[in-house]
Amino acid sequence: MASVSDGVILGIVEGLTEFLPVSSTGHLILMARVLGIKHAEMENFAVMVQFGAIVAVAVYYRKRVKTLIQGALGKDERGRKLLLLLIVAFIPAVIVGLLAGDFIAAKLFGARPVALALIVGGIAMILAERAAKRVENYPIASLEMATFKDALVVGCVQCLALWPGMSRSMTTIVGAQLRGFSNVAAAEFSFLLALPTLGAATAYKFFDAYAEMKDEPGFLQALFIGNVVSFAVAFIAVWTFIRLVEKVGMTPFGIYRIILGIVVFALI
Repeated sequence: MASVSDGVILGIVEGLTEFLPVSSTGHLILMARVLGIKHAEMENFAVMVQFGAIVAVAVYYRKRVKTLIQGALGKDERGRKLLLLLIVAFIPAVIVGLLAGDFIAAKLFGARPVALALIVGGIAMILAERAAKRVENYPIASLEMATFKDALVVGCVQCLALWPGMSRSMTTIVGAQLRGFSNVAAAEFSFLLALPTLGAATAYKFFDAYAEMKDEPGFLQALFIGNVVSFAVAFIAVWTFIRLVEKVGMTPFGIYRIILGIVVFALI
């Protein structure tokens, strides 16, 4: 699998979809089928090119990241609170992932489960946005207004993202909307939550994945190119998404998910 062209393609898919509410895992599974890449190889490579996407978010939100670091060092009270909010939201997915990881890997990684998740998630996005629009003057217009109960709810909803195709960013954004976050605040919390969530997942799987693939011809070149592409595309995707969501909301992404899910079902 480890050709430079595969690295470029998977880097583009990972960077473009990781932080959009359309499911990067689902798109990578579908792309692997198109390219004829074995699932295990795709999963290993996808874990490693996540690093570029994670760095892109850290760079994009560098001021927030600086605040989080200062909060961890006890130098910024707002940063400390935001850090604790992210930790609270992070914990539920860790617990469920450890308990149900084997079942998920055995039963839910496939084109049909992904297609169903795309459709279910798309419908959920549309309904959540309609419900959020009924709330006048979003109670949580910025992250400073969020509570630990808000973070826990978002974290519990994020557990649904363990179903490939559901999307981590979709579940966290929908969970935040249902708690009264504005679209922009929901997206920002989702992206910041990606740092510990994806960072931990990448660190947990990276060394095993690297050991399995490092001897393949062209692997290191593909890995380097894949991460560079993933970083660049993810940075542009986040920048674009924040501006789009202010103007058009989440519904177009929900419609895209539903259409894609129907197309996948039709093809299989």
